[in-house]
Amino acid sequence: MRGSHHSAGVKLVIRNPAAAGQFYAGSRESLIKETVKLTQPSPEKKEDAIGVISPHAGYVYSGSVAGLTLGSIIPKPVYVIMGPNHTGLGSPFSLSTSDSWATPLGSVTINKTLAEKIIKNCPQISKDEFAHTQEHSIEVQLPILQTLQENFTIVPIVISQGGIELYRKIGQGIAKSIKELKLEKDVVIIASSDMTHYESQKSAEKKDSRAIDAILKLDEEALVECIEKFDISMCGSAPAAIMIVAAKSLGARRALLIKYQTSGDISGDYSSVVGYAGIVIY
Repeated sequence: MRGSHHSAGVKLVIRNPAAAGQFYAGSRESLIKETVKLTQPSPEKKEDAIGVISPHAGYVYSGSVAGLTLGSIIPKPVYVIMGPNHTGLGSPFSLSTSDSWATPLGSVTINKTLAEKIIKNCPQISKDEFAHTQEHSIEVQLPILQTLQENFTIVPIVISQGGIELYRKIGQGIAKSIKELKLEKDVVIIASSDMTHYESQKSAEKKDSRAIDAILKLDEEALVECIEKFDISMCGSAPAAIMIVAAKSLGARRALLIKYQTSGDISGDYSSVVGYAGIVIY
């Protein structure tokens, strides 16, 4: 899964895509067509976002929500992208050790300065590439961002489940890292998450509206509680809670639901759907 380029004797480690040709088109040409379609039309007024929730299913299902959501924010030079661990590989809270991540649209450099700062301020997070090798939740955000802007760097972090206190510590550590580097105006924190999995449209809408309400209130505790109480299978609830904590610490006061839909809206099968929400926090 890993490649490398030699330049001036320095070996750069590149993470090759794991989801290309499955979750999104595998060739550059088809992928450009796909992402351009997903990011049109772009809203006139873009939000100066601090945090975002964006889904990560195959583009055919959730790409329009992700494209609309990421297209509705002012582009920034740095994205901290947190995604859940679907594979069970690696340590629970893992920051990618690669130098860059490749997609069919080119490579995106890891922001090592911010990554090192986060490792220092978040002892819960370790450097571990293994958790990232097969994980799609962070990767699928990249081609959409690459279509929306030329240059940006990323800090990819795989996040497993924990408790509210742990989420608060990590969220505050991430915010502290951004402040110490004076990057408050330059970073968007993306929590990659789908909502309810494989329930009826009615059930998914009911459960997801509860989780979305908690997010819109910027209440990480209410989110974690309602996930448990109503048994909501939102895979990225941990990244979402951490993102809310960090965003509030960086001055976020409001949230906006950009779009909600389910896989049923695409497939026409409403008996067993997955929910997708796009939310901007600013």
